[in-house]
Amino acid sequence: MTDDSTLSVPDSVVPTWVVRTLGLARREVLRVTRRAKNTVLPPIVTNGLYITVFGVILGARIGETQGVPYLQFVLPGLIALGAISQSFQNAAFSLFHSRWEGYVEVMIAAPISSAEGIVSYLLGSAVRGLLVGGAVFALGYLFTGTPVRHPALLIAFVVVVVLLFGGLGLVGGMWADDFDQLTVFNQFLIRPLVFFGGVFYPLADLPGIARTVSYLNPIVYIVNGIRFSLTGISSVPPLTSLAVLVGATVLVVGLDVWLFERGFGLTE
Repeated sequence: MTDDSTLSVPDSVVPTWVVRTLGLARREVLRVTRRAKNTVLPPIVTNGLYITVFGVILGARIGETQGVPYLQFVLPGLIALGAISQSFQNAAFSLFHSRWEGYVEVMIAAPISSAEGIVSYLLGSAVRGLLVGGAVFALGYLFTGTPVRHPALLIAFVVVVVLLFGGLGLVGGMWADDFDQLTVFNQFLIRPLVFFGGVFYPLADLPGIARTVSYLNPIVYIVNGIRFSLTGISSVPPLTSLAVLVGATVLVVGLDVWLFERGFGLTE
């Protein structure tokens, strides 16, 4: 007979911090997948309406923009809108709910680091953002057969985007005093940035000062990066866009860890 002890996996094979992080992340991911009709389906329907109205109906009137059909031009922005809003919302509402119900104190008291807690929230937010962004792309593909010219860049941009806005969502979740403030943050900051981020128009169409100010908007780099990945056209060099977004993500995640370590808003 074989001794059961010979079949066990030594603790050193998988570091304990990985086990802890994945355990917390599993809770966040299950929260998304088990409630998909509430967390994933509504934004897919909303973005489907955007595709129908802006891409199909208006696109038939507008024709081509920068050498591609209008729906192919706006689709990258709609993918970004879905991924951004859902990754932000998931992180913000999940953390705030844990504060509201008081079980965030269990995490604070548990033998886990702030970085492990932050990563677990980010993984759950990334799953939700990627699911919605992928579904929006699939809907757009059904209408236009949009090619993916640079798949590696597309994956890099979308992953960075969901991590960046998941990190911003955690800041919102720690800062907000009630659920209404989270809604205000999403509706009056993130969505305006998206709509003024070159989703529906090329930056070249803007007058000089407006075009210059647009480069302060991080959504510009997201939309143009995804647009280049799909169509090969962009108002900003793709590697510049990726570098800006990676830098912003590192800063935001670092801020998350710093605030989490100091308990900012967690026990209030």
